[in-house]
Amino acid sequence: MSAASRLRSWATGLRRDWKRHLGTLALFAGVMLALQLWQTRSVSGGPLPVAALDAPLPVLAGSAVRQSSLRAEIATLQTAHPDQNIGLYVWAEWCPICKTIQGTVNGLTQDHPVITIAMQSGPPEKVSRYLASRGLAWHTVVDPRSTIPDALGFGAVPAFAVITPEGELRWPTVGLTSGWGLRARLWLAR
Repeated sequence: MSAASRLRSWATGLRRDWKRHLGTLALFAGVMLALQLWQTRSVSGGPLPVAALDAPLPVLAGSAVRQSSLRAEIATLQTAHPDQNIGLYVWAEWCPICKTIQGTVNGLTQDHPVITIAMQSGPPEKVSRYLASRGLAWHTVVDPRSTIPDALGFGAVPAFAVITPEGELRWPTVGLTSGWGLRARLWLAR
């Protein structure tokens, strides 16, 4: 049987059984949604908690290291990007899934304001070297004790959420996420 006839046979079967395939896709989507809801069950939406906002932590801005807080960094981005949602990406240098989606997050930072949190990834110098070795120019808060992720309720990395112009946390996700999924979250949080 030639490849063309096998392809025609497969397409005919797909057209005939589309309802069964639709059911399988709906089941898959339901399982993925339930898993996402379970993973983000501790993340409280709404106003950001003070414990996450006011912890003094090192911030990497280019090659410079300075002390700041998440509140100050959000204010800086809100001034530079008024009325825009801000992406909050929590990652770790040791996380294999974080490495998998680095390109996706890097692309997102080209189009949207994003603050990244380097959780339990070592001192600022180590995080800076890691970002430089990967060619990543991220606006990064270095959080060696997981102060911010713990206060927000994220128990795993990678994690992503949206901070609205009003300072509320919305659309949290944990784990592998697509670029269109991250962009959709930024758009839906309006």
